[in-house]
Amino acid sequence: MGGLMDGGLAARKTMDELLPQRLARLRTATGLPVVFGGATHEGLDDEQLRLDYLIGTVGDSMRGLVVQPGKGLGGSVLRHRTPQRVNDYATTVAITHEYDRAVLTEGLTSVFAIPVLVWGQVQGVVYGAVRDRRPIGDRTLQTAIATANQLRRDVEAKLGPSPLESPSGARSAVAELAAVIRDTSDPEMRERLIRIRQDLIASAARVGRSKPVLTPRETEALRLVELGASNPEIAAKLGLSLETVKAYLRSAMRRLEAHTRAAAAQQARLHGLL
Repeated sequence: MGGLMDGGLAARKTMDELLPQRLARLRTATGLPVVFGGATHEGLDDEQLRLDYLIGTVGDSMRGLVVQPGKGLGGSVLRHRTPQRVNDYATTVAITHEYDRAVLTEGLTSVFAIPVLVWGQVQGVVYGAVRDRRPIGDRTLQTAIATANQLRRDVEAKLGPSPLESPSGARSAVAELAAVIRDTSDPEMRERLIRIRQDLIASAARVGRSKPVLTPRETEALRLVELGASNPEIAAKLGLSLETVKAYLRSAMRRLEAHTRAAAAQQARLHGLL
């Protein structure tokens, strides 16, 4: 399992090297007053995010903030591995509010967070925000998603092939991890290692399958799903009938072996199709 863990550490180091410049580019491209982000790090129970890079903030309330999976906007992105935005941060019920003090001290009103998926795992998160209560539009979010995707490609290019691209290497890592689980007496640690092993098996299986292929319309529809659009909204944006949109999404779900629109968008993102 050492190669896989070393790969994760290398990915985080590379993320730390590239993220400040990419955030600066994102701010220039979108005109957003505030952009920030950080790389993931191993926590006591799970991967966690640390916000080390801030542009446009007026204080240090968010600097070094550690975000736990499932908590706040960034924690939701860590857990679900999909882009998310809230256009009224203080009152939204779509996320938990453990980090309100830091965020509201900066006066942020609308915020988005985009995961940076390296080899299918979240290795960083890119944020953007405004202070004047105007919503963050789809075009801005698409630019941020493109920035995160380019960052992913740059990190992967510097690191070379994924450790999981070797079937024998993946099998060896899974077998070694199984042995570690058998030797672990701590029930919480055992549970965590089991989850990691399941993720490793799933990632290896994805690598072993041929990459799904989507039509341009299916891709467009899933991009809008990722932005939170409903089927009628997608139909209006693409100039299609509602039934045609549903047909495209059903086809995409079938190709991606997903049971919901959101799961299909997530799988498309993991396969680098969006």
